Amino acid sequence: MRGASAEALKVLTEGLPSVLAAGDAAQIGTELFGVAGLLRTEPALRRVATDLSVATEAKTALVHGVLDSRVSPAVADLVADAVGRRWTATRDLADSLEQLGVVSVVRSASDPARLSDELFSVGQAIKEHPELRDALADPSRTAADKRSLMEGLLSDKVLAATLALIDQALSGSYRTVTAALEAYGKVAAHVRDQQVATVVVSTPLSEADSERLAVALSRQYGRQMHLNVVVDPRVVGGIKVEVGDDVIDGTVSTRLDDARRRLAG
Repeated sequence: MRGASAEALKVLTEGLPSVLAAGDAAQIGTELFGVAGLLRTEPALRRVATDLSVATEAKTALVHGVLDSRVSPAVADLVADAVGRRWTATRDLADSLEQLGVVSVVRSASDPARLSDELFSVGQAIKEHPELRDALADPSRTAADKRSLMEGLLSDKVLAATLALIDQALSGSYRTVTAALEAYGKVAAHVRDQQVATVVVSTPLSEADSERLAVALSRQYGRQMHLNVVVDPRVVGGIKVEVGDDVIDGTVSTRLDDARRRLAG
């Protein structure tokens, strides 16, 4: 998101805590997801809501007319505030409301650190099980069917906030479910003033090793780190760390590949 949309999202995010103080954060998140979905499926509504030539008062009246019977007053007021702002692209309004919904659900979690871990673990499980990945990507299966599948697998194993975010990931606003879960995981870390580091190792890290690595990365990047650890025997040994666009690859498999390329050259 860029330009006016980035600024609008920043202002709305800064005002979100006062909205959450007025109600249940989980319910507010669910309602924001619903409004984002409505805007995506109703292009005429989306165009009017983001049209700079339409008076703010008219757009505010439209929002309340459409939403007052569907969502809480706090959410209707938040959306009314949003439509009164400038948006670089029409889709940015719905995307921003989804983002605010994710933040709301994250803040509702009883254990935010566990939420981050669960989002990552579910994403990894989908990647590692082709049958599940294909089922969730199958366009012939309804969203309700996919939701039922995931709830059957996870309902008694994960937080309610995790299930709510998985449900939203199935909406299709991201390219894949795993891409959505990865994005939501970054939001969850950001809400806790952390950054995500993906760590690839051949064997699980001990608690002490994880703590030492997190401390070292926090010092290097000037921010607390949440580690997502991937165990991959193919790396043979060593460690690979990804933080944003930075990649620190000290795995044995990479060094062997480098050696083979030098020999071949």
